[in-house]
Amino acid sequence: MIPVAVLMGTAHIDALPKYTLGGYIAIMAKSSKAETLRRLGRIEGQVRGLARMVEDDRYCIDIVTQIAAVRAALRRAEEEILRDHVAHCVEHAIASGNKTDQRKKIAELMDVMGRASR
Repeated sequence: MIPVAVLMGTAHIDALPKYTLGGYIAIMAKSSKAETLRRLGRIEGQVRGLARMVEDDRYCIDIVTQIAAVRAALRRAEEEILRDHVAHCVEHAIASGNKTDQRKKIAELMDVMGRASR
């Protein structure tokens, strides 16, 4: 068990196994991670722009159009992260031959895909 103090510090990622929920991002492909962070930065700017549109009493349809653009951008970020997850975590579970781990990774993937489609 990892002490809570370790988890609260900056070194907590190093203390976790690579293929755990907290350890995964540490091994995300550098190019994929950089692109995802750029994407999320743009999304953050879009959301701030939406707040300004509401503050400025902009036309409702223009606001809704921008909300749709943010949702599409979030979907693209989600797809990129899922693609990387399959390439690392799911692939590792399959290659390991561990049936329990394989079932767990597939169940996690199906669960998150089910939630994403709602």
